[in-house]
Amino acid sequence: MAKFKSIVPWQWAALVLLRVIIGWHFLYEGMAKIFNPYWSSANYLVEAKWLFSDFFTSIVAKPNWLKIVDLLNIGGQIAIGLGLITGFLVTPACLAGIILLALYYVASPPLIGFKSSMPVEGSYLIVNKNLVELASLIVLSLFPTGRVAGLDRLIFGPLKTKVSKEE
Repeated sequence: MAKFKSIVPWQWAALVLLRVIIGWHFLYEGMAKIFNPYWSSANYLVEAKWLFSDFFTSIVAKPNWLKIVDLLNIGGQIAIGLGLITGFLVTPACLAGIILLALYYVASPPLIGFKSSMPVEGSYLIVNKNLVELASLIVLSLFPTGRVAGLDRLIFGPLKTKVSKEE
């Protein structure tokens, strides 16, 4: 286990807060899709213009595949969200979130010449909310925040290193 002796309590609190906020975003997005009977990833996938665009659009052409992708997307978002919020299996939840966000980014990258007809809340170039959240999950995957505050602490025990006092 890596040593985290130089991390002070307020830094752990900030990392846990970041984990919970990202978890809430995943959980909310998944739940919103469940309660919207008209939601489907079809519109998002058919808009794909970059890497794997042929694969993404082929999913839309196969209703059974689309249904599976929709269920995996919703279930994945809910499981990732719950894992991050509760601090349960945080590293696997982070890794799953990274993969999911990478797929979102690849399907709809904010690059010059890739104009999407999907509504967005701002103007982006290279960096969008998916990439920011993905980078945040990379950072969170490197710190055992679930063993500081979460179910991982109850299951696997508290972090064994001492937390230093304020510098």
